[in-house]
Amino acid sequence: MTVAEAADRLRVTTRFIRMLIADGSLPAMRLGRRSIRLRRDDVDHVLRPMGTSIRR
Repeated sequence: MTVAEAADRLRVTTRFIRMLIADGSLPAMRLGRRSIRLRRDDVDHVLRPMGTSIRR
């Protein structure tokens, strides 16, 4: 999927997706000089909560 498709799927900006790619949080493949592609599974897992913490 493209950066724009990932942004739409997660309801964030393309700039935020590119930031995640740059810092290594979201794996991406570059195809040529301008195209970046992302795996759907990686996109779906990037914003998944890390778990919940319950204080008692």
